[in-house]
Amino acid sequence: MKLKLEISTPLELIGRSAQFQQIVEVLARDGDLLITGVPGSGRRTLVKGAAAEVGAIILDIDCIRATDGERFVQLLAEEISQNFEGVKIRECLSKDAGAFFGFDLDGDIAKLKLLRDMSQKQLWQAFEMLLELPHKLIDDSDKQIVVILQSFPHIRSWDKNGLWETTFRRQIKTQSHVSYILIATIAETVIHGDEANSYPIQTVQLFPLADEVLAMWARDIFHRQGLTFDARSPSLQLFLNAVQGHIGDAMALIRRLQSMNRDDDLITATQVQIAIDGLLKDLSIIFESLLMLLPANQVHLLESLAVDPTEKPQSKEYIQKHGLSRGGSLQGAITGLQHKGLIYGADKGYRLALPLLGLWLRQRLE
Repeated sequence: MKLKLEISTPLELIGRSAQFQQIVEVLARDGDLLITGVPGSGRRTLVKGAAAEVGAIILDIDCIRATDGERFVQLLAEEISQNFEGVKIRECLSKDAGAFFGFDLDGDIAKLKLLRDMSQKQLWQAFEMLLELPHKLIDDSDKQIVVILQSFPHIRSWDKNGLWETTFRRQIKTQSHVSYILIATIAETVIHGDEANSYPIQTVQLFPLADEVLAMWARDIFHRQGLTFDARSPSLQLFLNAVQGHIGDAMALIRRLQSMNRDDDLITATQVQIAIDGLLKDLSIIFESLLMLLPANQVHLLESLAVDPTEKPQSKEYIQKHGLSRGGSLQGAITGLQHKGLIYGADKGYRLALPLLGLWLRQRLE
């Protein structure tokens, strides 16, 4: 079937139009979503585009920056401060808010700051106030708020008893005019905790783009710059093999190819390879740092899957071939890499989720 490119469609949404429409429809009816995919799959781009489509105010919180409950509350306070008038915030907060928050006034902007040395009880009261605040701020208007919680499962690193997650999931079901978008890895769809079952929300999953879709996308981007893949060389196939449907890796490689000096308007296989090698060199520090943060059994499995892909890493033959630990240690490594968004699950053959990382690992090991 021939793919048609809509000129009005933003490049980030090509190949994701069905998911984009699904998100728009959910937000339009004041619904909530769990959107899953690996880093660089376009999760945040889709959500922000859909929120803009319905005219919503966006509160965007990166949960990785929330190292504890206090930091999480402060991040939420900062997002509210940046998106609403200070006078309105002060009007909507309860008269007791001064016991929890300080206000730095700058014209119409009132920066909410959490007071220091608060007890856990006071921190929780401040948190509950902020959860109610967005609804109050738009209660007398037809506006809508979309709260984006990036890497939402990260709060479990300090929310050991699940109290914060439980509260959020309950809030998702009770708030009107406030939609919650939880952004997580693909692995989150297979977690069946009590709270996830008690307060389920609709899920949108983002998988790698098909080669033909990504080829069309890349061609269009280069066409706008007067460039084209050299049809006499395997330049396009080399590009597609390197990124394997991953939007983030594709954009990084496209930017590098755009910035290269060339004598004509053709993108050759040699140029693609030079761009790949240069990009891997630049990313090497990031990849090295990533490996240092992973447990040894996860690094070992990741390297094995990079050089020798398999749909059955639990098989006796694969374990013996690569000297992997059997039983719980191997399954723990698989689960850990899935939760970090570094590999897909059984449905995608346990393939590496970040193609350039896989390419770098193969070069490093060979």
